[in-house]
Amino acid sequence: MALNCGILGLPNVGKSTIFSALCSTPVETAKYPSSTVKANVGITNISDPRLDKLSAIFLPDKTIPATVGFVDIAGLQKGSSRGEGLGNQFLSHIRDAAVYTHVVRCFDSSDIFHVNEKIDPASDIETIDIELALADLQTAAKRRERAEKTLKNPAEKKSAEFVLSILDKICPALEEAQPVRSLGLTNEEKAAVYDCHFITAKPQLYVCNVDEEGIKSGNVYTEAVKKRALSEGTEAISICGKFESDLCGIEDPEEKKAFLEDLGLKETGLSTLIHSAYKLLGLRSFFTTGKDECRAWTFHAGDTAPKAAGVIHKDFEKGFIKAEVYTCDDIFLYGTEAKIKEAGKYRLEGREYIVQDGDIIFFKFNI
Repeated sequence: MALNCGILGLPNVGKSTIFSALCSTPVETAKYPSSTVKANVGITNISDPRLDKLSAIFLPDKTIPATVGFVDIAGLQKGSSRGEGLGNQFLSHIRDAAVYTHVVRCFDSSDIFHVNEKIDPASDIETIDIELALADLQTAAKRRERAEKTLKNPAEKKSAEFVLSILDKICPALEEAQPVRSLGLTNEEKAAVYDCHFITAKPQLYVCNVDEEGIKSGNVYTEAVKKRALSEGTEAISICGKFESDLCGIEDPEEKKAFLEDLGLKETGLSTLIHSAYKLLGLRSFFTTGKDECRAWTFHAGDTAPKAAGVIHKDFEKGFIKAEVYTCDDIFLYGTEAKIKEAGKYRLEGREYIVQDGDIIFFKFNI
């Protein structure tokens, strides 16, 4: 599913290091600002213990996990909204992402230059928020101009007035660096200004890039970011970019496990980030199983059975007849499909069925 999570932040906060670890894709990094002049794009697998258990039961020839895309966006800084530091180019990459992860530097280091010459997460976040709001204000101004022109057309006057009323809500908030997503716009209002692709309307989460000591106990910097995230109704995840990068270089699973245990961790920070981004995108997983393959498929929460079938192939959606469904928990409990049927847990669902995360589905269709 072609949905990406953009990774943004000031220069030298560790975005590219985290992206490289996420996607096993080497990217350009440096100790000074603006080393990256283009967005890097990568795809990463979604680790899912349920898929591992299914493979152990069905012993397929192939096991295929779900994936999510990440875009490493070059560092924004004060003036980016006015095109400084290639800002316009960078902002266009943010508009193309469905959600974004805001990486905030939460570690001290005399070796790595900070664009503001001091470590201050609250100030760093404010800088980015202001630039994104200013960029959205420019977009809003252009949309207002178009709407005002169409007021003269009787056929379009009503819709133009509606757009202008929404912009009257949005612009004052943006002038105070408040994101569009905080306004609680209705679905109708969102649809009316969808063509604006407001950056600050996108969901976001924070990533605190810490040193190894910060992984264990956090620090005053991470507390500041978590407080900010809480006030916005989102989450803040702590990750040590350097540690995660080193961990990716370890191929032996046992050695990697021991490496994590030394720091008192059950899973990597990247794994937590991947799952959080996946959910923030509104994505969930259903599974197909068999001797040929066990596979996790990505769908949007709330999708009906035909819509989910279309993820596999559009013909499945067009010719949908019914779906044979049971859950991961069912197969883990009963062990075989035969026993699931005996227990009355094997279901036939129609076109209105809302697919659930963890469903195992066999679609029947006719073209």
